[in-house]
Amino acid sequence: MIKIVPIAAKGKALRTFIDFPHDLYRDDPYYVPELFMAQRDLLSPDKHPFYKHGEAQLFLAYKNDKLVGRVAGIMNGNHNRFNQTNDGFFGFFDSIDDQEVANALLKTAEDWVRGKGAAMFIGPVNPSTNEPCALLVEGYDSSPMLMMPYNKPYYKTLLEGYGLTKQIDLVAYALHDTDLGDKPVRLQEALSARLEAKGITIRPFDLKHNFKRELEQFGKVYNAAWDKNMGFVPMTPEEFNFMGKDMKMIADTDFCLAAEHNGEVVGIALCLPDINQVLKTVKRGRLFPTGVFKLLFGRKKINALRILALGVLEPYRKLGIEACFYATIMKNGRKKGYKMAEASWMLETNDLMNRAIEHMHGKRYKTYRLFEKKLDA
Repeated sequence: MIKIVPIAAKGKALRTFIDFPHDLYRDDPYYVPELFMAQRDLLSPDKHPFYKHGEAQLFLAYKNDKLVGRVAGIMNGNHNRFNQTNDGFFGFFDSIDDQEVANALLKTAEDWVRGKGAAMFIGPVNPSTNEPCALLVEGYDSSPMLMMPYNKPYYKTLLEGYGLTKQIDLVAYALHDTDLGDKPVRLQEALSARLEAKGITIRPFDLKHNFKRELEQFGKVYNAAWDKNMGFVPMTPEEFNFMGKDMKMIADTDFCLAAEHNGEVVGIALCLPDINQVLKTVKRGRLFPTGVFKLLFGRKKINALRILALGVLEPYRKLGIEACFYATIMKNGRKKGYKMAEASWMLETNDLMNRAIEHMHGKRYKTYRLFEKKLDA
């Protein structure tokens, strides 16, 4: 018998919700546990700014009194206002390989968003496209980069078995240093000179002395440069502050770049060291008592970057800013011994960016999928 239990996002029930994947993936060599403190804050309405415009209900599944799955039903007010839709979402989905369990979890989340007036059921998002989202459907032979999801191959079968269908795929590219060549770096000087003649300069973000202003500038470009992407949700200043404080702890300003014109930031590149290489060793995502030391000392061994965001305001595109960003990242990465970078994620329909990365010998190596289901009135 399957029992679905709604839980409050606090106390022992929340710990059970967060810890379930650790047991499910115990023997998976590619699994990376989320940091417990980060997941707790992400799921707590009194801590994370998402809940100022959104809401979520967490559910646990039990079969014969054994914990077998989890899911969240999610409503995102900013998403629906910005996209003029009435979508409901599911996220934080994990289940044993049992269609009956998956059906019970997804039906419960669907009923919850339907009760909120949703006309579409979309996911997985955790809890929005500004956080880890989508289901891994290709590329199970390596661990995920930071802020990217990971799941077992059978999840795709479970979601399709419930009646969910593909909405869109998100693509991750691997850029290996040995494949990149020297052309971008050789062209950088000429491109930089051309940009400077137009009053545009490339510089690192000043996270030490002007963190607040830099974050505001980043937010302005992020919300403007990505606004035409399918499923885009503008981030609020509170969400940028929350995310920025987390990222600041692992950021390296050699890979956090701004293109500036007349004192205003018109393009951004944000790359972060793949801290997941260290988090893999942090048992059950707990920093204490020993995880914090693994984090501190393990960072020196990280040899990969994730390119999270690289965007330019529309009037400044095709001037060479993007090429200068990539060249700077390559040059600094080689100095620091990085062997590869992941550019993720790109919509499969973003031909301009996909072609540009493939032109740099980037290889598609992971594919993630968002699923949807139309809800009857």
